[in-house]
Amino acid sequence: MKIMKRNKFLWAAVCLLLTFTACKDDFLQEKRDFNGVNEDVFKDPMLAQAYVDYVYFMFQPGDNGYGFTQIQDGVRGQFSDNFTKTTEEFAGQTNWNREWAQISNNQGHALEYFGEKMPVGGTQNNTWTRIRQINMFLANIDKYGLPEETRNKLKGQVLFWRAWQYFQLVKLYGGVPIVLEPQSPISGSPEENEVPRSKSSEVFEQIVKDLDAAVSMLPGKWEGNDYGRITSGAAAALKGRALLTWASPQFNRNDDQTRWQRAYDANLAAKTLLEQNGFGLFKEGSLANGEAWGKIWTKEAGNPEAVFVFGFNNIVSDQQERNSGWENAARPREISGAGSLSPTKQMMDAFPMKDGKMPGESAYTYSLNTFYKNRDPRFNQTFAYNGSLWPYNENKNFRLWTYSWFSNQTQADNNIPNKSTETKGANSSGIYIKKATNPNASNSRGDFAYSGTDFIEIRFAEVVLNLAESAIGIGDLGTALELMKSIRERAGVENLDGAYGLADLSGRDEYFAAVLNERKIEFAYEGKRFWDMRRWLLYNDDFGTLTRLGMQPLDGTRRTGIWIYVKNADGSKYIGNNDPMLKNGASPAPVIERQPDTYPAGISNFDQYLDYLYNNYFVVIEKDNLESNDTWKFKWYNEYYFLGFHQKILNAAPYLEQTQGWPDLTGGMGTFDPLQ
Repeated sequence: MKIMKRNKFLWAAVCLLLTFTACKDDFLQEKRDFNGVNEDVFKDPMLAQAYVDYVYFMFQPGDNGYGFTQIQDGVRGQFSDNFTKTTEEFAGQTNWNREWAQISNNQGHALEYFGEKMPVGGTQNNTWTRIRQINMFLANIDKYGLPEETRNKLKGQVLFWRAWQYFQLVKLYGGVPIVLEPQSPISGSPEENEVPRSKSSEVFEQIVKDLDAAVSMLPGKWEGNDYGRITSGAAAALKGRALLTWASPQFNRNDDQTRWQRAYDANLAAKTLLEQNGFGLFKEGSLANGEAWGKIWTKEAGNPEAVFVFGFNNIVSDQQERNSGWENAARPREISGAGSLSPTKQMMDAFPMKDGKMPGESAYTYSLNTFYKNRDPRFNQTFAYNGSLWPYNENKNFRLWTYSWFSNQTQADNNIPNKSTETKGANSSGIYIKKATNPNASNSRGDFAYSGTDFIEIRFAEVVLNLAESAIGIGDLGTALELMKSIRERAGVENLDGAYGLADLSGRDEYFAAVLNERKIEFAYEGKRFWDMRRWLLYNDDFGTLTRLGMQPLDGTRRTGIWIYVKNADGSKYIGNNDPMLKNGASPAPVIERQPDTYPAGISNFDQYLDYLYNNYFVVIEKDNLESNDTWKFKWYNEYYFLGFHQKILNAAPYLEQTQGWPDLTGGMGTFDPLQ
């Protein structure tokens, strides 16, 4: 069984930890008694590296997890798609899109990610145990004589992770307690551990300080089995992302230009540093049809786009198992996938035509009935739809068929197709996510579960667009345009107007809207949209941002899918029990063959034939049954731009100041201002 590279270092470290634990009962004793420090860990470079790799392990998605749409939002390091469902990307009810009687600190919308009271008998993998393990390492690594170069590489990695953890917290809650030394929960007075919330500005400054230190300590690139470790460029890129968030309207309500300038400087430095070390936009293959863009996720070691990666492998068993669940989740049930990802029509509609312009502005005509035709090449690399080619290892010619038909006249009269090609069960929206699936993925074991597809948390393309957005913030629209053009050029968008569809942009707000829409397309289903919507206050127009940007609110809407049914040549609905496009033994297909041996006159390839089928035999309608019931609509509360502490957190730490807009323990309202 092939080990898919990079995370070999992580699993070797875990095995080393387990082996050494069996030999020495006091190994990493501080993990059990919260006080002791085993000096051997900080004297031996292999054990010190194993400690650092254990820190990586605490932040990793679980086995068969997938970072593309699952974001870490649980108390104990759990990953879920709740935040992704709180966007246009997926339908479904979550704690942050449903209606509540009132904002409450004891309901699910008061996210418990901040932490929990330490359970009896040990620790859990949660926010503050991760921070404590990092602080323990930083407090001890310089004491026991390891070479400076070795220590710096190790410290740089854990400083990155501390910055990462605090960035996750400040995005969600605003300012939080800054703890930079290991605390002991059992010795000394409890008051010694009562650290109040720091201002949001102070948390961002600490993040920047840690990342600056990490940049100075880390190599620009790792080789061999160390592929996947944090580099100086990854630390610089995270700094750019953090300062862009601090400059965005979520925190920057008065449009402070000095924040935009800091974000610009940081992202320019990150881009420059990464390019010096061989990073850049992935361009292997043809750009014209999006082929190169579609291969980003199947190239691993040596991928110039992969700035910061959560790695997986395809090991089937033993302690090295850490499979990606993405392939299985995305693939349809008809070929033994889970069929559990259901993208929405709203996300399909966000993609422009292949000249980079939206329908109505484009030189190409758009029709719902041929929704896939003449689209931005990223459309066909992001979605799989009825009739599209979606190869895998055992069937390189596999085409996805998702059409329906009617078994009787009553169903036809009510426009409810009740027969389908998807006999093992369809997904809910009628379209699938093709993005980041591997044409060489195997289901020979009966499913696609043993996938090694990595999740690229920070792509070089994000650094480019972070810089573009920062450039707009400081008014440098020319630089922003060139950066956005580079993204569209690589994607294969046509350049009919000299600017890949962006030539008509005018003014700072139009540019901001353009870069946010570009991010929506480029990073669709990569766990970015929720954070972009929050940092730009895009859920409703209460802050005027939607009016500024010419966008529509998600609040008050329903997310939908598509239904495709078959009609006869005369336009009437096909009614019958047999598939209308498949032969039944020696009998011809009732309507027309979907993959004939010969094409009709004037048609020379399957792409043309698929257009012929859609124009003459398929009917595409919007499907409005994805949400929880017929009347449900998305509901957003502005208190979610900065979440409050759950009652469990306040009970465990009553000294913590509650966030404004959220109830505290006294029955009053919180007083902590996250904008400071």
